[in-house]
Amino acid sequence: MKLLVTGATGFLGSTLLPLLREAGHETRALVRSGERLASADETVKGDVRDGASIREALDGIEGVYHLAGLVSRDPADARKMYELHVDGTRNLLDAANKAGVKRVVLASSSGTIGVSRTRRVATEDDDYPIETVGRWPYYLSKIYEEKIAIERAKQGLPVVILNPSLLLGPGDARMSSTQDVFRFLMGRIPVIPRGGISFVDVRDAARAFVAALTRGNVGERHLMGAANWEFHEFFARLGRIAHKPPPLMRMPSAMKVAAAHVLEKLARDRGREPDLPAADVEMGECWFFIDSSKAERLLGFRPRDPLETLSETVSYVREHFTASGAA
Repeated sequence: MKLLVTGATGFLGSTLLPLLREAGHETRALVRSGERLASADETVKGDVRDGASIREALDGIEGVYHLAGLVSRDPADARKMYELHVDGTRNLLDAANKAGVKRVVLASSSGTIGVSRTRRVATEDDDYPIETVGRWPYYLSKIYEEKIAIERAKQGLPVVILNPSLLLGPGDARMSSTQDVFRFLMGRIPVIPRGGISFVDVRDAARAFVAALTRGNVGERHLMGAANWEFHEFFARLGRIAHKPPPLMRMPSAMKVAAAHVLEKLARDRGREPDLPAADVEMGECWFFIDSSKAERLLGFRPRDPLETLSETVSYVREHFTASGAA
């Protein structure tokens, strides 16, 4: 099948492209820079926000992987995320429908479903947690993106939505998903968050994306996570792998969040980025636990040992982002 892949230069995209070619598909990567990608059969310059370039990129295409987006916890990026995730997705899906595309696989996030201020495990039957994520533009824009996709599926476009949790593993060249591991290695997480995290190896998620070209339920969401761990367990395991002590300090949630906002304001007033953005602290007080049984059943999703994922993430981040690779 001839496939268009948006977001091909990102963490998931760069992992997925070689797997699609191994499966015998012909790939066309849509990139904003026009940079030639060795992992794709063809590279075209374009932007999902530009209708003309999308229509041109879809010429002769049978299936679409829509991975393009921006992962940011900075409120200043809210408009850009809305344009990419909402306007861009609407442009792409409408053009794909007119082009008669046989399948669209949309990369969403488990954060459109599995975010709670209390400890619980979410499933695809849960409603959008808008009251919880309403202050975080990334998750809010991804919710709007999903709603567009589900509506287009009802109108006849065969869209399948995949919702991986935090992507970890080697290869995150932009550190879009592995920032928290970097911060831990650099000693920038002083206090244990109250909540819990779900994560998945990007390589296992990519294999499920390959399967979604022919499997999975149209117009529905499919959660994927390898582990649901309290943050104290996550950092304890990370500490043993990295041979670094985990944060031990504990504080009431309200105090943590208030202190984070004060420190962030001080950092920005001085013209620099905060070591730990306040939004990250707020998220750490929530639980991101999810049930992946639907993806296991319908997509053959099989996560590897999460300790293997953590170990290889630490090795990659150290090699590429910490001084001398030995932090």
